[in-house]
Amino acid sequence: MSRIAWCTASIASAATVTSVCMSALAGWQRGGWLPERLLWIAIGVVLVLSAHLLPAMCRSASARGRTIGVVLWIACMAATCVSHATFFLFAQQHAGQRRAQAIAEPAPVASAGRTVTQIADDRAATVAELVARCTAGCAARRTALKARLDALDVDMAETRRQETQADRITAQQDRVAERRDAVRVDPVTSRVAALVGAPVARVDLLTGLAFAAVLEGVACFCWLLTFAMQAAPALDPSDAPDYRMPVGTVTAPVAEPDEAPGDLAQVLEAIAAGRLRGTVSEIRRYLGCSQSRAMAVRRQLAAGAQIA
Repeated sequence: MSRIAWCTASIASAATVTSVCMSALAGWQRGGWLPERLLWIAIGVVLVLSAHLLPAMCRSASARGRTIGVVLWIACMAATCVSHATFFLFAQQHAGQRRAQAIAEPAPVASAGRTVTQIADDRAATVAELVARCTAGCAARRTALKARLDALDVDMAETRRQETQADRITAQQDRVAERRDAVRVDPVTSRVAALVGAPVARVDLLTGLAFAAVLEGVACFCWLLTFAMQAAPALDPSDAPDYRMPVGTVTAPVAEPDEAPGDLAQVLEAIAAGRLRGTVSEIRRYLGCSQSRAMAVRRQLAAGAQIA
């Protein structure tokens, strides 16, 4: 295998393996039960292989077979691209979730247990009782009520401080939620969506389909080249025209003893129609003859080409 053929086959194999893995992951994510996931994976693998190998396998088919192959290939390509788009969308969601989880959540504020309104009511009741006790002249009770009033003032200040801090934490949580929503979207996708004025979800879908189409196209083309290179036989010494023969000494193709007179005409007609290449192996298959007979026809073709 030549270096170019080896590189082409390597790229084709890498593209097919990548596509199979993507279809397998997409099928695993689509299914619910394990048998459903396995069936989705099997369907995806069959569609990928069909999309990649149908063009190469249909090269030597008849016109009807090639037509059917093209229709099936288009259907397989469409299904495979949708499967790959599913993979890309799920991968983007998972990446967005990881980026969102990396943003720290603000620490919650411990509640005081009572609201400002409840503390204010207790304070008002304490002040009223203090006023009533003061008129009665009970110094001990008056001192206790003042201490309770001071405690309520401290409790009121602490509760207000906590409520202010809670409002600040709530605002921070809102900002964190906005940042998480922003980082869930791929930065390139968000900028492209803003540039073209399209929804981010639509840009994500179109991007996934575009990546899938490019990958499938590369795989199909490389497999087509690989099969074409393998189908082309190496040039044997018998296939090559004998350029050492003086041109002027040949006036017309000379028939071999074991060759029927019409073989050369049939081969020339098939080559002119594009159904046959002038190699020994193809001539042998086309005429259904022996190797020596095919070589004789090939030499006549070479001699005719020299005369022309």
